[in-house]
Amino acid sequence: MKLRKHSLTLPGQRVALRPMTERDWDILLKWNNDPEILYYSESDDVSSHTLERVQKIYRSVSQSAFCFMMECSGRPVGECWLQRMNLDRILMKYPERDCRRIDLIIGEKTLWGHGLGTEVIGTLTRFAFEDEQAEFVFGCDIADYNPRSLRAFQKNGY
Repeated sequence: MKLRKHSLTLPGQRVALRPMTERDWDILLKWNNDPEILYYSESDDVSSHTLERVQKIYRSVSQSAFCFMMECSGRPVGECWLQRMNLDRILMKYPERDCRRIDLIIGEKTLWGHGLGTEVIGTLTRFAFEDEQAEFVFGCDIADYNPRSLRAFQKNGY
C-alpha cells in the first residue's frame, strides 16, 4: 500500500499545507523518533518507530484522510490530516453523519507555542466544513498533559 495521493494545497497566513508524499519519509521518521514529540502525540509508552511502522501508520491513515505536510517558508515543520472518523464511540453517537477528525504534529520543537497549531486547526476546520461538507469535526484524545494542543483546539471553538 502507498500513500493515497491528493493534489490539494491549503494556504494559510504562515503555514501552507501541501500533500504528504512518499518523499517525506526522512522527516516523518525523524519526528516519529523524537521521544518528546511522541510523548505529546502518543503518550509516554512510545519512544520511537521504525521506518516500516511510520510508513504503515501514514499509508493506512491516508486511505481515509487528506494527509498534509505543514510548511513555513517552504520548509517542513509538521504534519497533519483531516480523516474520516474511525472511533466507534463517536460513530455510535452520530450514526450516518459525516464525522471527521483532525490530528497534527508540529515536528520542529523550536516552533512550539508560536500559534502554528492553532492556525492549522483553523485551516483544516474550514476545509472540512466548507469544502468537504463535514457535519462534525473533532480533536480526539488530546491528553491533559498537552496543554498547547488543548488550547489550540479551544481557540478554534472545540
